[in-house]
Amino acid sequence: MPGLLLSAAIAGAGFGLRQLPGLAVFSPMILAIVSGMAFHNLIGTPHRAKAGVTFSLRRVLRLAIVLLGLQLTAEQVVEVGARGLAVIALSLTGTFLFTVWMGRLLGVERKLTELIAAGTSICGASAVIATNTVTRAPDEDVAYAVACVTVFGSVAMFSYPLLPALLHLDAHDYGLWSGASIHEIAQVVAAAFQQGQQAGEFGTVAKLARVMLLAPVVITLGVLAARRARHGGHGHAGAKAPLPWFVLGFVALVGVNSIITIPADVRTMIVTATTFLLSMALAAMGLETDFAKLKAKGLRPLTLGLLAFLFIASFSLALVKLTT
Repeated sequence: MPGLLLSAAIAGAGFGLRQLPGLAVFSPMILAIVSGMAFHNLIGTPHRAKAGVTFSLRRVLRLAIVLLGLQLTAEQVVEVGARGLAVIALSLTGTFLFTVWMGRLLGVERKLTELIAAGTSICGASAVIATNTVTRAPDEDVAYAVACVTVFGSVAMFSYPLLPALLHLDAHDYGLWSGASIHEIAQVVAAAFQQGQQAGEFGTVAKLARVMLLAPVVITLGVLAARRARHGGHGHAGAKAPLPWFVLGFVALVGVNSIITIPADVRTMIVTATTFLLSMALAAMGLETDFAKLKAKGLRPLTLGLLAFLFIASFSLALVKLTT
């Protein structure tokens, strides 16, 4: 209970900090992990809070990802169209593979590379912590990956609205580009709506369709992890891929949301609750992150995050242009 209350309090602080001037552009999740890291490194996480912090980081996270399914419907995916889905899927796949390849060239640890790849190619911090359920990297790696996608997603959020006229993008194409390449959902919303209602709405739907691909990516990484365990001598011959039940729950709720119409006020409550639970998980992540260990990682992972960001921005833009 102490750890749960501490994680919840820091998550609440993340929501509160957004009311301050200049901080509204950041999601409560990002503010929560920053606050958690500050608390841990300046004050220290109490020993009696450890169990609750771990519970928030594991169980609360899984519940939040399941609830994310209620923010997407099959109809929204159809609205994106075959062209939009192709751009999103190719951008995601290309970015993930490029990041893994570049991580090897730069000498970045495989687990950290996979987290940066997932966060950049899918949906930011949510993808990082969901992917880590099968990657099982140290908490410092997760925090570093979240920091990377936050920094470069913020760069995209501020720079994209300056580019539509220069790149000759109409509202539809700009929305697709934003949804297919910017890291966090909140960052997509902030950037896309700068070009009007149509761009904002399509960018949001495109981003939610991209979030849908979180399920197959996590399952695939789980299968690959089990294969490495069997062939690398780190597990017994009968090792099986970790089955991420929470991802199946996510897909199931997408199905429920596609069949049942949820009232707008209830939907708003669900979205807020989901964001709060994700913020709790990231607050817990911050409470287990040591700045000294982050510093020891050096600049190579940050360079990897930058290259991944530049790749998804340019590659998805090229796809949008080529398919117009």
